[in-house]
Amino acid sequence: MEIKRDYYLNKLISHKHNGFIKIISGVRRCGKSYMLFELFYNHLLENSVKEDHIISIQLDTREHEKYRNPDKCTIYVKERIQDKDMYYLLLDEVQMMEDFESVLNGFLHIKNLDVYVTGSNSKFLSTDIVTEFRGRGDEIRIHPLSFAEFYAYKNTDWEEAWNEYSVYGGMPALFKFNTDVEKAKYLQNLYKETYLKDIIARNKIQNSEELEELLAIIASNIGSLTNPQKLADTFKSKKNLSITAPTIKNYLSFLEDAFLINKVLRYDIKGKKYINTPAKYYFTDVGLRNAEINFRQQEETHLMENVIYNELTIRGYQVDIGEVIVTEKNTSGQKQEKRLEVDFVVNLGSKRYYIQSAYSIPTDEKQKQEEKSLLNIPDGFKKIIIIGGSRKPYYNESGILIVGLKDFLLSPESLDF
Repeated sequence: MEIKRDYYLNKLISHKHNGFIKIISGVRRCGKSYMLFELFYNHLLENSVKEDHIISIQLDTREHEKYRNPDKCTIYVKERIQDKDMYYLLLDEVQMMEDFESVLNGFLHIKNLDVYVTGSNSKFLSTDIVTEFRGRGDEIRIHPLSFAEFYAYKNTDWEEAWNEYSVYGGMPALFKFNTDVEKAKYLQNLYKETYLKDIIARNKIQNSEELEELLAIIASNIGSLTNPQKLADTFKSKKNLSITAPTIKNYLSFLEDAFLINKVLRYDIKGKKYINTPAKYYFTDVGLRNAEINFRQQEETHLMENVIYNELTIRGYQVDIGEVIVTEKNTSGQKQEKRLEVDFVVNLGSKRYYIQSAYSIPTDEKQKQEEKSLLNIPDGFKKIIIIGGSRKPYYNESGILIVGLKDFLLSPESLDF
């Protein structure tokens, strides 16, 4: 059974022939090559594109290693173009080519060449696209399988699918394995042998143990506010290691560039401004997070929060952490400021949503706690609480939309119920 990734395939199809270089980015092994060389390639053939008009170069293979040389790649592509019909260049792992920016810029001048490239490092792609391509690079981010994609392939009941997904995540190759032991081993090998080795080699890191320890600390504290100085203090107090905050800041940027983690800034809702530190970090895939800490600490609350964050970013939303400052009287009757957190401030165009993640709301006290920050937001944008499990969406007496996790994850329109 083929894994359907129609959401991304339709994005690629809609961007055909737009005069831009289509950059397919994302963490390694999330399915970028499969998307380009299987799904999109087959789409081209099904739409009457001749096979000799599709130029495929996979730079991470021995066969195409020579095309990492920019001159050889340029000559090869130009030699393949024999007429004025449209040609399609599918170029995999472009960051493995030296001076790839100038090569791709050169391809932009070939009018009958539509270019698609993949890459696994945001620093090679996002930053350089802005500076080198001058607005002619078109980035399409691919993520590991969303829960909806995973659920459709598994064809099992909701609870069983959720229990598996929250532990092993959505890396596509997991479907090759049948047992928990095999799945865990695959993820741990992927984490150590692919991601860590790649990051260490690319950034010339001398002390790999520090990087591993940092990842373990972040994995153990997903959804918690932190910053480089706080992490440095944690290394000192719990690991008895002296690592400077600037070094940790660099390590964090390396992990972000490899698409392993995502930094989420705080936003002062009333003051309408960003607060740069502290921030939160979420893993691109919860299975990779769990593999990092040997599948310990399966806190359902934090895993659910991480999955919700990933789902929102997959849908194209800009996601921040919200903060609302309120004035309350303390036990002595004195007024004092209190900071209330909103799990997610979600924006897309003119739309905005304020979202709280709550694994369960067993008591009225817990409900008031979840509602408090939302009810202190001084605007009329929709306020939502996502609750674990399956339940029909409804509006409570405070006008807050209550949505079950199942409906949120499986319905793209769930925020607009």
